Amino acid sequence: MRYWRSLRRRILSPGRSQTKLRRRRFHRKSADSQKILESVGEAFVTGFEYAAEARLARDAEERLEALPRRYRGFAYEGAAMGFCVRDGLPLGGGTMMARFLAGRANRHLYMAYIGAGWAMARLPRSRRPDATTYDRLLRWLVADGYGFHQAYFHTDTTVRRHTGRVPGPTFAPFPDDRTGYTARAMDQGIGRALWFVGGTDPGVVADLTGRFDRTRGPDLWSGIGLAATYAGGADDAELARLRDLAGPHRRELAQGSAFAAESRIHADLLTEHTELATHVLCGLPAAEAAAITQELRPDEPIDTDVPAYETWRRHIADAVTARGGIQT
Repeated sequence: MRYWRSLRRRILSPGRSQTKLRRRRFHRKSADSQKILESVGEAFVTGFEYAAEARLARDAEERLEALPRRYRGFAYEGAAMGFCVRDGLPLGGGTMMARFLAGRANRHLYMAYIGAGWAMARLPRSRRPDATTYDRLLRWLVADGYGFHQAYFHTDTTVRRHTGRVPGPTFAPFPDDRTGYTARAMDQGIGRALWFVGGTDPGVVADLTGRFDRTRGPDLWSGIGLAATYAGGADDAELARLRDLAGPHRRELAQGSAFAAESRIHADLLTEHTELATHVLCGLPAAEAAAITQELRPDEPIDTDVPAYETWRRHIADAVTARGGIQT
Protein backbone atom coordinates (compact mmCIF):
# COMPACT_ATOMS: atom_id res chain seq x y z
CA MET A 1 0.00 0.00 0.00
CA ARG A 2 2.81 2.40 0.85
CA TYR A 3 4.39 1.65 -2.52
CA TRP A 4 1.22 2.62 -4.38
CA ARG A 5 0.87 5.85 -2.40
CA SER A 6 4.46 6.77 -3.21
CA LEU A 7 3.93 5.93 -6.87
CA ARG A 8 0.78 8.05 -6.97
CA ARG A 9 2.73 10.98 -5.52
CA ARG A 10 5.50 10.66 -8.10
CA ILE A 11 3.08 10.43 -11.02
CA LEU A 12 0.74 13.25 -9.98
CA SER A 13 3.10 15.78 -8.37
CA PRO A 14 3.69 19.04 -10.32
CA GLY A 15 7.42 18.73 -9.51
CA ARG A 16 9.54 20.99 -7.32
CA SER A 17 11.70 22.21 -10.20
CA GLN A 18 8.62 23.98 -11.55
CA THR A 19 8.70 26.36 -8.57
CA LYS A 20 12.17 27.78 -9.26
CA LEU A 21 12.20 31.38 -10.44
CA ARG A 22 15.03 30.72 -12.87
CA ARG A 23 13.10 27.83 -14.41
CA ARG A 24 10.00 30.00 -14.75
CA ARG A 25 12.04 32.96 -16.06
CA PHE A 26 10.54 35.20 -13.38
CA HIS A 27 12.26 38.37 -12.19
CA ARG A 28 14.68 37.85 -9.31
CA LYS A 29 14.83 40.96 -7.14
CA SER A 30 17.02 39.61 -4.38
CA ALA A 31 18.13 36.36 -2.80
CA ASP A 32 15.72 36.88 0.11
CA SER A 33 12.64 37.49 -2.02
CA GLN A 34 13.59 34.60 -4.30
CA LYS A 35 13.80 32.30 -1.30
CA ILE A 36 10.36 33.40 -0.10
CA LEU A 37 8.68 32.84 -3.46
CA GLU A 38 10.37 29.51 -4.02
CA SER A 39 9.45 28.42 -0.49
CA VAL A 40 5.84 29.24 -1.31
CA GLY A 41 6.03 27.00 -4.36
CA GLU A 42 7.71 24.20 -2.45
CA ALA A 43 5.04 24.36 0.26
CA PHE A 44 2.35 24.09 -2.41
CA VAL A 45 3.99 21.02 -3.93
CA THR A 46 4.47 19.52 -0.45
CA GLY A 47 0.76 19.89 0.24
CA PHE A 48 -0.07 18.33 -3.10
CA GLU A 49 2.22 15.39 -2.34
CA TYR A 50 0.61 14.89 1.07
CA ALA A 51 -2.79 14.70 -0.63
CA ALA A 52 -1.49 12.33 -3.29
CA GLU A 53 -0.11 9.96 -0.65
CA ALA A 54 -2.95 10.16 1.86
CA ARG A 55 -5.21 7.18 2.45
CA LEU A 56 -7.74 9.48 4.12
CA ALA A 57 -8.06 13.26 4.02
CA ARG A 58 -7.25 13.52 7.72
CA ASP A 59 -3.91 11.78 7.11
CA ALA A 60 -2.77 14.74 5.01
CA GLU A 61 -4.25 17.20 7.51
CA GLU A 62 -2.02 15.99 10.33
CA ARG A 63 1.09 16.49 8.21
CA LEU A 64 -0.03 19.91 6.95
CA GLU A 65 -0.47 21.18 10.50
CA ALA A 66 3.22 20.47 11.20
CA LEU A 67 4.44 22.83 8.48
CA PRO A 68 5.74 26.37 9.19
CA ARG A 69 2.99 28.94 9.78
CA ARG A 70 4.20 31.28 7.05
CA TYR A 71 3.80 28.67 4.33
CA ARG A 72 1.10 26.38 5.74
CA GLY A 73 -1.72 28.06 3.84
CA PHE A 74 0.03 27.42 0.54
CA ALA A 75 0.40 23.76 1.49
CA TYR A 76 -3.35 23.57 2.13
CA GLU A 77 -3.85 25.11 -1.31
CA GLY A 78 -1.67 22.42 -2.88
CA ALA A 79 -3.44 19.68 -0.93
CA ALA A 80 -6.81 20.92 -2.18
CA MET A 81 -5.54 20.69 -5.74
CA GLY A 82 -4.25 17.18 -5.01
CA PHE A 83 -7.56 15.95 -3.62
CA CYS A 84 -9.49 17.49 -6.53
CA VAL A 85 -7.17 15.78 -8.98
CA ARG A 86 -7.62 12.47 -7.18
CA ASP A 87 -11.39 12.94 -7.25
CA GLY A 88 -11.14 13.45 -10.99
CA LEU A 89 -9.23 10.25 -11.67
CA PRO A 90 -11.01 7.05 -12.72
CA LEU A 91 -11.91 5.19 -9.52
CA GLY A 92 -10.94 8.32 -7.58
CA GLY A 93 -14.07 8.13 -5.48
CA GLY A 94 -15.09 11.76 -5.88
CA THR A 95 -15.32 12.58 -2.17
CA MET A 96 -11.75 13.35 -1.09
CA MET A 97 -12.08 17.13 -1.50
CA ALA A 98 -15.40 17.21 0.35
CA ARG A 99 -13.92 15.24 3.23
CA PHE A 100 -10.87 17.51 3.24
CA LEU A 101 -13.02 20.64 3.45
CA ALA A 102 -15.03 19.12 6.29
CA GLY A 103 -11.90 19.12 8.47
CA ARG A 104 -9.33 21.76 9.31
CA ALA A 105 -9.17 22.83 5.69
CA ASN A 106 -12.42 24.69 6.30
CA ARG A 107 -10.32 27.32 8.07
CA HIS A 108 -8.31 27.65 4.86
CA LEU A 109 -11.32 27.89 2.56
CA TYR A 110 -9.92 30.81 0.54
CA MET A 111 -6.76 28.87 -0.26
CA ALA A 112 -8.55 25.56 -0.78
CA TYR A 113 -10.88 27.01 -3.42
CA ILE A 114 -7.90 28.54 -5.18
CA GLY A 115 -6.29 25.10 -5.18
CA ALA A 116 -9.44 23.70 -6.80
CA GLY A 117 -8.89 26.23 -9.59
CA TRP A 118 -5.44 24.75 -10.19
CA ALA A 119 -7.05 21.33 -10.54
CA MET A 120 -9.53 22.77 -13.04
CA ALA A 121 -6.58 23.80 -15.19
CA ARG A 122 -5.07 20.31 -15.16
CA LEU A 123 -8.12 18.05 -15.50
CA PRO A 124 -10.26 17.31 -18.56
CA ARG A 125 -13.58 19.13 -18.39
CA SER A 126 -15.51 15.94 -17.64
CA ARG A 127 -13.24 15.23 -14.65
CA ARG A 128 -13.26 18.66 -13.04
CA PRO A 129 -14.76 19.27 -9.59
CA ASP A 130 -18.31 20.55 -9.45
CA ALA A 131 -17.69 24.06 -8.18
CA THR A 132 -21.40 24.83 -8.10
CA THR A 133 -21.51 22.87 -4.84
CA TYR A 134 -19.04 25.26 -3.18
CA ASP A 135 -19.87 28.24 -0.97
CA ARG A 136 -21.89 30.55 -3.20
CA LEU A 137 -20.01 33.68 -2.15
CA LEU A 138 -16.44 32.37 -2.17
CA ARG A 139 -16.64 30.00 -5.12
CA TRP A 140 -15.29 32.70 -7.44
CA LEU A 141 -11.91 31.95 -5.89
CA VAL A 142 -11.88 28.81 -8.05
CA ALA A 143 -11.73 31.04 -11.12
CA ASP A 144 -9.08 33.12 -9.35
CA GLY A 145 -6.98 29.97 -8.89
CA TYR A 146 -7.42 29.06 -12.55
CA GLY A 147 -6.22 32.52 -13.60
CA PHE A 148 -3.19 32.27 -11.32
CA HIS A 149 -2.30 28.88 -12.79
CA GLN A 150 -2.46 30.20 -16.35
CA ALA A 151 -0.29 33.22 -15.56
CA TYR A 152 2.22 31.15 -13.56
CA PHE A 153 2.62 28.28 -16.01
CA HIS A 154 1.71 29.97 -19.31
CA THR A 155 3.37 33.29 -18.59
CA ASP A 156 4.30 34.18 -22.15
CA THR A 157 0.76 33.95 -23.52
CA THR A 158 -1.06 35.13 -20.39
CA VAL A 159 1.29 37.90 -19.22
CA ARG A 160 4.16 38.71 -21.58
CA ARG A 161 2.32 38.38 -24.88
CA HIS A 162 -1.25 38.32 -23.71
CA THR A 163 -4.05 38.97 -26.15
CA GLY A 164 -7.27 39.96 -24.44
CA ARG A 165 -8.65 37.84 -21.62
CA VAL A 166 -7.50 34.46 -20.43
CA PRO A 167 -9.01 31.79 -22.73
CA GLY A 168 -12.36 31.14 -21.11
CA PRO A 169 -14.45 28.74 -23.21
CA THR A 170 -12.63 25.67 -21.86
CA PHE A 171 -13.13 26.83 -18.29
CA ALA A 172 -16.75 26.89 -17.21
CA PRO A 173 -16.96 26.23 -13.47
CA PHE A 174 -20.27 28.06 -13.10
CA PRO A 175 -22.83 27.29 -15.80
CA ASP A 176 -25.16 29.73 -14.09
CA ASP A 177 -22.77 32.68 -14.54
CA ARG A 178 -24.74 34.97 -16.82
CA THR A 179 -22.74 38.03 -15.82
CA GLY A 180 -19.42 37.11 -17.42
CA TYR A 181 -17.75 37.62 -14.05
CA THR A 182 -15.65 34.47 -14.40
CA ALA A 183 -13.16 36.37 -16.57
CA ARG A 184 -12.83 39.11 -13.95
CA ALA A 185 -12.23 36.58 -11.18
CA MET A 186 -9.50 35.05 -13.36
CA ASP A 187 -7.88 38.47 -13.62
CA GLN A 188 -7.74 38.66 -9.84
CA GLY A 189 -5.73 35.44 -9.94
CA ILE A 190 -3.51 36.79 -12.70
CA GLY A 191 -2.85 39.81 -10.53
CA ARG A 192 -1.68 37.53 -7.71
CA ALA A 193 0.60 35.76 -10.15
CA LEU A 194 2.13 39.07 -11.27
CA TRP A 195 3.58 39.43 -7.76
CA PHE A 196 5.47 36.19 -8.42
CA VAL A 197 6.35 36.89 -12.07
CA GLY A 198 7.66 40.29 -11.03
CA GLY A 199 9.69 38.80 -8.19
CA THR A 200 7.98 41.05 -5.56
CA ASP A 201 9.62 44.08 -7.19
CA PRO A 202 7.01 46.90 -7.20
CA GLY A 203 8.41 48.56 -10.32
CA VAL A 204 8.46 45.34 -12.33
CA VAL A 205 5.01 44.31 -11.12
CA ALA A 206 3.54 47.70 -12.01
CA ASP A 207 5.18 47.57 -15.44
CA LEU A 208 3.69 44.14 -16.12
CA THR A 209 0.28 45.35 -15.02
CA GLY A 210 0.50 48.40 -17.25
CA ARG A 211 0.76 46.20 -20.34
CA PHE A 212 -2.80 44.97 -19.90
CA ASP A 213 -5.86 46.82 -21.09
CA ARG A 214 -6.56 49.42 -18.42
CA THR A 215 -10.10 48.11 -17.89
CA ARG A 216 -8.49 45.06 -16.26
CA GLY A 217 -6.51 47.19 -13.81
CA PRO A 218 -8.90 47.05 -10.82
CA ASP A 219 -8.96 43.26 -10.70
CA LEU A 220 -5.23 42.88 -11.36
CA TRP A 221 -4.32 45.31 -8.59
CA SER A 222 -6.67 43.57 -6.16
CA GLY A 223 -4.80 40.33 -6.80
CA ILE A 224 -1.45 42.07 -6.37
CA GLY A 225 -2.55 43.44 -2.99
CA LEU A 226 -3.61 39.98 -1.86
CA ALA A 227 -0.31 38.36 -2.88
CA ALA A 228 1.86 41.13 -1.45
CA THR A 229 0.08 40.74 1.88
CA TYR A 230 -0.32 36.95 2.05
CA ALA A 231 2.97 35.83 0.46
CA GLY A 232 5.12 38.84 1.38
CA GLY A 233 8.57 39.53 0.01
CA ALA A 234 8.61 43.35 0.24
CA ASP A 235 9.73 45.69 3.02
CA ASP A 236 7.83 48.79 4.16
CA ALA A 237 9.52 51.11 1.64
CA GLU A 238 8.74 48.74 -1.23
CA LEU A 239 5.16 48.35 -0.10
CA ALA A 240 4.82 52.14 0.02
CA ARG A 241 6.14 52.32 -3.53
CA LEU A 242 3.69 49.63 -4.60
CA ARG A 243 0.87 51.66 -3.08
CA ASP A 244 2.03 54.77 -4.93
CA LEU A 245 2.40 52.93 -8.24
CA ALA A 246 -1.15 51.59 -7.93
CA GLY A 247 -2.35 55.17 -8.45
CA PRO A 248 -6.13 55.16 -9.01
CA HIS A 249 -6.26 51.49 -8.02
CA ARG A 250 -5.10 51.96 -4.43
CA ARG A 251 -8.56 51.07 -3.17
CA GLU A 252 -8.49 47.74 -5.02
CA LEU A 253 -4.96 47.11 -3.78
CA ALA A 254 -6.22 47.69 -0.23
CA GLN A 255 -9.22 45.42 -0.75
CA GLY A 256 -6.94 42.57 -1.83
CA SER A 257 -4.73 43.22 1.18
CA ALA A 258 -7.72 43.05 3.52
CA PHE A 259 -8.77 39.75 1.94
CA ALA A 260 -5.31 38.34 2.59
CA ALA A 261 -5.40 39.46 6.21
CA GLU A 262 -8.77 37.79 6.72
CA SER A 263 -7.55 34.59 5.09
CA ARG A 264 -4.52 34.40 7.39
CA ILE A 265 -6.33 35.43 10.57
CA HIS A 266 -9.21 33.01 9.96
CA ALA A 267 -6.64 30.21 9.67
CA ASP A 268 -4.67 31.48 12.70
CA LEU A 269 -1.64 32.12 10.47
CA LEU A 270 -1.08 35.84 10.98
CA THR A 271 2.56 36.84 10.36
CA GLU A 272 4.64 39.99 10.74
CA HIS A 273 4.81 40.55 6.99
CA THR A 274 1.01 40.49 6.74
CA GLU A 275 0.71 42.98 9.59
CA LEU A 276 3.24 45.24 7.89
CA ALA A 277 1.48 45.04 4.53
CA THR A 278 -1.96 45.99 5.86
CA HIS A 279 -0.50 48.97 7.73
CA VAL A 280 1.03 50.25 4.49
CA LEU A 281 -1.59 49.21 1.92
CA CYS A 282 -4.74 49.59 4.02
CA GLY A 283 -3.63 52.11 6.61
CA LEU A 284 -4.96 49.67 9.22
CA PRO A 285 -3.78 46.85 11.49
CA ALA A 286 -4.36 43.40 10.01
CA ALA A 287 -7.09 42.54 12.51
CA GLU A 288 -9.08 45.67 11.67
CA ALA A 289 -8.70 45.18 7.91
CA ALA A 290 -9.82 41.57 8.26
CA ALA A 291 -12.76 42.52 10.48
CA ILE A 292 -14.09 44.82 7.75
CA THR A 293 -14.39 41.88 5.38
CA GLN A 294 -16.50 40.01 7.91
CA GLU A 295 -18.61 43.00 8.89
CA LEU A 296 -19.62 43.48 5.26
CA ARG A 297 -20.00 39.83 4.30
CA PRO A 298 -23.57 39.22 3.06
CA ASP A 299 -25.57 36.68 5.05
CA GLU A 300 -27.33 35.34 1.97
CA PRO A 301 -25.37 36.14 -1.18
CA ILE A 302 -27.76 36.73 -4.04
CA ASP A 303 -26.38 37.31 -7.52
CA THR A 304 -28.21 39.85 -9.67
CA ASP A 305 -26.60 41.67 -12.59
CA VAL A 306 -23.49 41.89 -10.41
CA PRO A 307 -22.38 38.85 -8.38
CA ALA A 308 -22.68 39.24 -4.62
CA TYR A 309 -18.95 38.52 -4.41
CA GLU A 310 -18.16 41.61 -6.48
CA THR A 311 -20.57 43.78 -4.49
CA TRP A 312 -18.87 42.55 -1.31
CA ARG A 313 -15.43 43.41 -2.71
CA ARG A 314 -16.55 46.93 -3.64
CA HIS A 315 -17.99 47.55 -0.18
CA ILE A 316 -14.74 46.32 1.39
CA ALA A 317 -12.72 48.64 -0.85
CA ASP A 318 -14.93 51.60 0.12
CA ALA A 319 -14.73 50.84 3.85
CA VAL A 320 -10.98 50.23 3.97
CA THR A 321 -10.35 53.36 1.90
CA ALA A 322 -12.43 55.46 4.30
CA ARG A 323 -11.17 53.99 7.59
CA GLY A 324 -7.54 53.76 6.46
CA GLY A 325 -7.48 57.27 5.08
CA ILE A 326 -6.28 56.06 1.66
CA GLN A 327 -5.78 58.81 -0.89
CA THR A 328 -7.24 57.93 -4.31
